[in-house]
Amino acid sequence: MRDAYIVEGIRTPFGRRGGGLSHIRPDDLAAMVLAELMKRTGIEAKSVEDVKVGCVTQVGEQGFNIGRLAPLIAGFPAEVPGVSINRMCASSLEAVNQAAQAIRSDVHDLVVAAGVESMSRVPMGSDGTAFSAQLLSRYHMVPQGIAAELIAEQWQLSREALDHFAFESHQRALEAQRQGYFAEEIMPIVTADNEGNPATISRDEGPRADTSLEKIAALKPAFKPDGRITAGNSSQISDGAAALLLASDRALAQFELTPRARVVAMSVVGVDPVIMLTGPIPATRRVLEKAGLRFEDLDVIEINEAFASVVLAWGQEYHPDWTRVNPHGGAIALGHPLGASGARLVLTTIHELERRRGRYALVTMCVGWGMGVATVLERV
Repeated sequence: MRDAYIVEGIRTPFGRRGGGLSHIRPDDLAAMVLAELMKRTGIEAKSVEDVKVGCVTQVGEQGFNIGRLAPLIAGFPAEVPGVSINRMCASSLEAVNQAAQAIRSDVHDLVVAAGVESMSRVPMGSDGTAFSAQLLSRYHMVPQGIAAELIAEQWQLSREALDHFAFESHQRALEAQRQGYFAEEIMPIVTADNEGNPATISRDEGPRADTSLEKIAALKPAFKPDGRITAGNSSQISDGAAALLLASDRALAQFELTPRARVVAMSVVGVDPVIMLTGPIPATRRVLEKAGLRFEDLDVIEINEAFASVVLAWGQEYHPDWTRVNPHGGAIALGHPLGASGARLVLTTIHELERRRGRYALVTMCVGWGMGVATVLERV
């Protein structure tokens, strides 16, 4: 089996709901990162064999196969195909994995994996209606927030522990911004403010410098009157896009590209669709088995902060060195534009592996209705 390498990546800042990116159509936003990716790699778009775009709510401006339309907007030739992928929150991590699979199986040599979501313009859940009666006869389906509550109850996670994790996410993200770490992976976006005046967005809008444990603790439960999950210890509704270029050994030589990371192993699992968000626990175990690695071999771990309870429950199972887990914060602070988050996690992970001069990293995400995805990367 051939190796698949990640050559380069880029993302937009992640904007708050109704914030700086809300004036930009998601297909246009995705096109911006696709065009910038080609510019940074020096690759002519005609050489790309497929474009795989993760997007969750594929209706309205995110419908009509945004994975095909965004490359056309970006100026890719009509001969370059594109596909939209929906594995819910892990959609663009799935895009990365599918791109790697295509390269490893000798189907393609050069593939773009990307993701986009404008949750300001295309509301989450607007692609669905009521559940099938037959499904409900088998499972008592609940909203994700209730699933996060079920996790907190099962793993006996206190409100204080959840809030402290959320506060730490903001502190880590703010420190990363101060150090300029995200600047390496972000392309500034020129747009307009709410008054129509020109504006440039170059930083993630989610991290809150004015937050405190006291402010987070004062928030009311969002899903149950006596619950522990609040807006403060949940991921933010956001807008954003990200893209990565993956290549085979053959493409590296042909186009004189320098790889940054190798995709070592991938896993996808199914779990109980009611509690639904526990997928990273078995996905981590399975991907490490496939990679032939121990948990202790991981230098960086990025687990998506859909809810603080998801990460802390996973932590109780693996007892990680928390300095290696989401070292610059996560979706609680940075935001979670659903389709774009997986690609963002991969990009952030590669930058951090390089800063630490580490070797192996894990990216893992929970998925709605009971799934989990994980990917192991090796710094090249």
